[in-house]
Amino acid sequence: MTTNRPVLIAGGGIGGLTAAIALDRKAIDAQILERSTFSEESGAGIQLGPNATRILRRLGVLDALESQTSGPKPSGFSTAGTGRSSPRSRSARSRRRATAHLTSPLTGPICTKRCETLLATARTSRSLLTSRLPMSATRMGQSPVPTARARLGSTLVGADGLWSTVRGWVAPGLAPSFTGATAFRSLIPRDALPEPFSAPIVGLWLGPRTHLVHYPVRGGDAVNVVAVTEQGEREEGWNRSAEKETVLGNFARWNDAPLSLLDAAPSWRAWSLFGLPALPQWSRGSAVLLGDAAHPVLPYLAQGAGLAIEDAAELASILGQTPSQPSHAFQAYETVRRPRATRVQQASRRLGRAYHVGDGILGEVFRNTRNTILGLRSETATLRGFDWLYGHGG
Repeated sequence: MTTNRPVLIAGGGIGGLTAAIALDRKAIDAQILERSTFSEESGAGIQLGPNATRILRRLGVLDALESQTSGPKPSGFSTAGTGRSSPRSRSARSRRRATAHLTSPLTGPICTKRCETLLATARTSRSLLTSRLPMSATRMGQSPVPTARARLGSTLVGADGLWSTVRGWVAPGLAPSFTGATAFRSLIPRDALPEPFSAPIVGLWLGPRTHLVHYPVRGGDAVNVVAVTEQGEREEGWNRSAEKETVLGNFARWNDAPLSLLDAAPSWRAWSLFGLPALPQWSRGSAVLLGDAAHPVLPYLAQGAGLAIEDAAELASILGQTPSQPSHAFQAYETVRRPRATRVQQASRRLGRAYHVGDGILGEVFRNTRNTILGLRSETATLRGFDWLYGHGG
């Protein structure tokens, strides 16, 4: 850097934590600025595909993370109206083949409830965690923020998510727009699961303009459930409470099996899904964006955390090569990362449209065709179709 001041990272989520660790590996000091506490119970699972776990292994944190996670299990999909299922069992041979093809430590998602391990690693590195720092304003230059405790740094990394404050400086005038979809999520203890869902598998249920995915977390002690509908309301934030009656009402046309899972949830959280137009630039002066602050991605590919981890690793790598020219490093970082992020955003939107086919004759024809194709494809073939996604950086 041009001074001895640290890199300031706005946001202590998985992207900000990974950035701090990756910068530490390049002998660059960083401070993480986060306004919420890390003791809050989020109730969310995080899915990390091979593209993300590969980076975490290189950073030396994957082994510790794996002790808190659930690895890939046999998966399948079902139609929500009839309950007809098409399981995709994965033999040991299929697992080995998929692993070799993807050159990956894991062939499926790692699901972990929070970021305790990354947080602990950041705390033992050069990073300083400042909890509950107000982020109501951002100013560049020598003037401190008048409504907050001042933090001086050489550069500012905006890892502060969809509703980024830093983005207001980097690309003013752009605001997220509601997609019309709302996601509901819950964490169900294993002993509260209805019988059809007691096996530790990844499951996908598809219905008209709705879908449901469930997968084990906490080493199989609980199941994370995410149910998405296109009948939601526009509300900002990602962790608001939701009534069970509201959730069940959105999926009333589903058959008894998935409804029993939804009914077993002890509580629900909701977040409205928003998109954002492509930013004209990801950096301005000494500030740069990563993850959802730069390129929010819809959850259908479960790549929000993965893209943030990729961004963080790339940014740290380039900053480490050009420490005295951060603005040049930011341009190089965007040149590398923007095409990749754009492709994932587009693929996730397409998958969401395929999941949420509507009613009517054409909708039924499309759903039947989709379900037939999904049922006939082997898991190895499906993984090969996503080699561009999961094989990234291999």
